Amino acid sequence: MLVVMSVTATEEQVQEVRRHIEADGLTPHESRGEERVVIGVVGNVGLRKEQVMNHLAGLPGVDTVTPVSKPFKLTSREFHPQDTVIEVGGTTIGGGSLTVIAGPCAIESRDQLLTTADAVAEAGATVLRGGAFKPRTSPYSFQGLGMDGLRFLVEARERTGLPAVTEVMEPGQMALVAEYADIVQIGARNMQNFPLLMAAGKIERPVMLKRGISATIEEWLMAAEYIVSSGNPEVILCERGIRTFERYTRNTLDLTAVPLLHKLSHLPVIVDPSHATGKRWLVPPMAVASVAGGADGIMVEVHPKPDDALSDGEQSLTLEMFAQMAPVLRQVHGQVEPIVAADV
Repeated sequence: MLVVMSVTATEEQVQEVRRHIEADGLTPHESRGEERVVIGVVGNVGLRKEQVMNHLAGLPGVDTVTPVSKPFKLTSREFHPQDTVIEVGGTTIGGGSLTVIAGPCAIESRDQLLTTADAVAEAGATVLRGGAFKPRTSPYSFQGLGMDGLRFLVEARERTGLPAVTEVMEPGQMALVAEYADIVQIGARNMQNFPLLMAAGKIERPVMLKRGISATIEEWLMAAEYIVSSGNPEVILCERGIRTFERYTRNTLDLTAVPLLHKLSHLPVIVDPSHATGKRWLVPPMAVASVAGGADGIMVEVHPKPDDALSDGEQSLTLEMFAQMAPVLRQVHGQVEPIVAADV
């Protein structure tokens, strides 16, 4: 349920409402707008729902108490009507900005990462990606450089000024990766790894949550709910294609998810056309289409020599391809952003 405080409610009244919520065995989550405070109430009230709502509605400073119609509460626009805007390493994600995340699928060496980082930074990337730990379908495939990869990522960040994102695979890695990365990524295979999601809710880093390969929109938002309800409101949703009957592409890119998520949720939405298509030549047109559809940004894989890459070379852009694509994305964003923003 949502407790909407009146415009004239005092801070003391807000805190008193919080105390009553906690006394009922529930958890309050505040959303502070320009004019008023909304408190999301999370927990299982069972048959006491009407009793609890009536009790809270009678407290001083409370305007209205309403049930939330959707199973995802804190990630819904009902709870937080304004877009969530995330500031990280001098970069803004959401709020009308265009985020361009680029870098190698896997960090293979110091030289490979630094060469790529320099090139994408010069071409206009705003965030650097690079996998230090790689979940692979085959146990015999390259699994990443681990700690060396994290150290190279820090060096690339200091060299280019770009904040860095990398994937974490298990709860025990969360604190370690958060020390090195500015944004922590939870991959598609781990979208419903609930201990990992709750661990991500306890760090002070934005979390990029990729959509599972067969996940519905609701399942995806419920996964994000685990992170937010565990204490971390800075979640970025990443559409990376879903598994369908079509085999010509690696996955099927669901671009309808972008405006749909903006309607349902306040969280920023990024699109990954590299994993969605699996084909290098399809990445630029799908990146442009994603921006035209209102995405807050894109994430693409870039490699100095994609044909020699140890991971996902077929879908990785060359440095030249990225440099050609980046200004087109900015141009398209400048044309469509006011239209998309007015639609939400």
